[in-house]
Amino acid sequence: MKPINLFFEKIFSPFKSYAHYLLRLTLGISFFLHGYNKLPINEGFINWLGSQNVLFPEITSYLVAWGEILSGIGIILSGLIVKILPDFSNLLTRLSGGVICVIMVCALTIAHSDWGILFGERGKVLFASEQLFLLTLGLYFLLVGSKNE
Repeated sequence: MKPINLFFEKIFSPFKSYAHYLLRLTLGISFFLHGYNKLPINEGFINWLGSQNVLFPEITSYLVAWGEILSGIGIILSGLIVKILPDFSNLLTRLSGGVICVIMVCALTIAHSDWGILFGERGKVLFASEQLFLLTLGLYFLLVGSKNE
């Protein structure tokens, strides 16, 4: 077992410092695209939010779309500036991660409240969905910030 681990360590150790950026890039692009695809805000989205008893659905629809766009950009941008502005990068990472967490908790409780945790109808299981991973990545960046880069 040890020779195999050493083999992989030798191959992948030069890339370890970039692993964090893979998470940033995928989360950032995903959130940016989720928000961008909501623009321009359409009446269907506003009406759906209203049907879910969301307060001020018109305002909320813009907050969601722009929150997704800006937090996606923030996650990526904060990784790019970590060497030149480490404190700002850390703050921007944590704020963006926090926004992602809020959006995902709301999405899970509003849009996916009928999902099972471990079992359920196909396509409606929390632990088989990307929503949980987006929430977890947002929480990761909220907790860790940019300090480990």
